[in-house]
This record gives sequence, C-alpha cells and structure tokens, in this order.
Amino acid sequence: MTPNDSSAACEKICLLAPIVPVLVVENAADAAPLARALVAGGLPALEVTLRTPAALDVIREMATVEGGVVGAGTLLTPADVKAAKAAGAQFGVSPGATDILLRACLDEELPLLAGAATATEAMRLLEKGYTIQKFFPAEASGGASALKAIGAPLPQVRFCPTGGVTLQNAPDYLALSNTICAGGSWVAPKNLVANGDWGGIETLAREASQL
Repeated sequence: MTPNDSSAACEKICLLAPIVPVLVVENAADAAPLARALVAGGLPALEVTLRTPAALDVIREMATVEGGVVGAGTLLTPADVKAAKAAGAQFGVSPGATDILLRACLDEELPLLAGAATATEAMRLLEKGYTIQKFFPAEASGGASALKAIGAPLPQVRFCPTGGVTLQNAPDYLALSNTICAGGSWVAPKNLVANGDWGGIETLAREASQL
C-alpha cells in the first residue's frame, strides 16, 4: 500500500456519511447492538478508540455487523496497528503522525487517517502523499475558523475535524470546502450505551447523518 492508496481508501470511507462516530466502548457486549444502531441511523463508518481494555474485542464484534465499516482510533504504535488489523479494523485513525506509525500502517495495508493540527504537520503529511487527514484536536486548535485558514494555502488536503465537534458546531466545519466529514462522540453518549437505548442512539445517528 502507498500513501496515495491509503488516502483514496480513507476518502471513500469519509464520504460514506458526514459524521464518523468516535466510540469509547467499555463493554464488548454493547459493540454489535451499538454498531447496528449507528449503521441503521445512517452512520456506517465507525471509529473505535483503543482507550479501553475491551476495544479490540469491540472491533471484532463490530466487524461482523452488516453495513458497518469499522476503524481503530488512537493508533500510536506499530503494535497497535497490528492488533487493530488482526481484530478486523478496516481503517485506522491517529491523533498525530510519526514516520514509524505511517510505515506500520502501510506495511499492514491499513488505510490511515493521520492527525495534523498545524500547517506544518499538514504539509509534512501532504509531502508524503496523504491528502486526507484528521484535524485534531479541532476545537482546541482554533475550530472551524482555524481549519478554514489552514485550508486556504493547502487546497490539496481535505480534513476530518475531530475533538470537541458537536451537533451544534459540526455544520460550521462541514460548510468548509476542505472538510470531507467530521468525527464526533455525541451520537453514542455513555448513558444511552449503558442503558442499552439503541433506539435513542439510532435517532441521534439519523440526525447527524442529515447534517
């Protein structure tokens, strides 16, 4: 896999819906019903963050859900990449980008949505061939106005802003020409997951899918 292949694959995934749910799932038993609710609501691309002991099992479970495209977030090391790919992840997401991590994803043929927060970071990724990137942390880095400013001199790059994106501010990001989609956690709030309120989550997903 080349960086161009990686970006082409990420582009297809990012174009599936305006919002990619960013999921922190504590219990693997919740994985399949959660994925089914999000997919039914029109959000097929799912980012499972590797922030809980259950994360790899969650990816395994979600990978069996028809219509879903499951990715692994918070990839930091080559070991993370290998484990995520083995669990069934179809793409990866990282908060930033290191040469070692980029190489590991290419070696494992795992498309990577690599994070950038500054023009320099975005330029370095673009120089390597990554034209689809994650803008992170979006709100803390200046929000939609900062992403718009970065986009002006870098029209070749399109971003998935993540970090502080909400139902209220997502339209500001999605209105930008250099935003391909956005990542948000509000579509799967912890209380609804804990209560098994899959209908409520499907409703939130449907609302997000219309943005």
